[in-house]
Amino acid sequence: MGIMCRVMRGDFIESMHVAYAVVVDGDGQIVKNWGDPDYLTCVRSALKPFQASAAVSAGATDAAGFTSAELALMCASHNGEEIHIQTAKEMLEKLGYDMSYYECGSHAPYDRKSKIELIKNSQEPTPLHNNCSGKHAGMLCLTKYLKADPAGYTNVEHPVQQAIMKQIMKFSELEDFPLAVDGCSAPVPFMTLYNIALMYQKLASVDHEDLSPLYDAMVSNPMLVAGTDRFDTDFIEAMKGHAVTKVGGEAIRGIGFRKDDGSVLGIAIKMLDGNQRCVPSVALAVLENLKLLTSTVLEKLKKYSNITLKNHRLLEVGSIVIEI
Repeated sequence: MGIMCRVMRGDFIESMHVAYAVVVDGDGQIVKNWGDPDYLTCVRSALKPFQASAAVSAGATDAAGFTSAELALMCASHNGEEIHIQTAKEMLEKLGYDMSYYECGSHAPYDRKSKIELIKNSQEPTPLHNNCSGKHAGMLCLTKYLKADPAGYTNVEHPVQQAIMKQIMKFSELEDFPLAVDGCSAPVPFMTLYNIALMYQKLASVDHEDLSPLYDAMVSNPMLVAGTDRFDTDFIEAMKGHAVTKVGGEAIRGIGFRKDDGSVLGIAIKMLDGNQRCVPSVALAVLENLKLLTSTVLEKLKKYSNITLKNHRLLEVGSIVIEI
């Protein structure tokens, strides 16, 4: 049975969302699951740390002199705030590239203040504002290191994507998976929630030299992973090195969690209808169910677990209730 998210208006249910979740341990065993652990879904941006690992594994990020903050941005779905724009720009400068090399496209910043600032200045969004600009700077970094043609680096046949696919196969323990095209034009696989959880268990473990620098970068630079008022940033910051999380499109989320006893868990969560509004609450409910969160952490993240719904006059009209 899945996790039920009831959206209440007053005392009545107005709508509902269902989430599936699976938890795996270091032996690849399922610790707990809600719904079907073999549910097939697209990994979307929850894949970013594993895409970034290809450049780390090859030595490309070291050769480019990428910092910890820049490694974190490679894993990010960022807000398009100034810190994100400047970090991506510096990454391109280190590579000797400019925005014209990007194949991710442009969209307005997720951050409201940054979006308003662009409008006030009569400026159009650039590829640097794209939430995937750090990921694509990482792909261009690997392109340069491999001495490959940067044109078409998002095509699945390109050496960069072939290197990424090898990494995904290694960490997912899958020999094959169906591919689609992500919002930023890069290829992205479909796989089961179990395999996504397996990858996140490995991300948080210390057993993989090509993942550990990315985990360390994410926990050291939570603001670069997402941004202001984002669950990914606030959660990583509150966990103080014990866990990372990464959201993806259509409400997929991965969590890698280091327990106090030294063991490591990987968690994958998917809202079946693709709606993002309940995902943080579900993530916290899963972790609470597993007794992994302290009262201090819960207090810091309470705005994500105790959600009240307000109207345009800021009157409380309802709530979101998680049943797990």
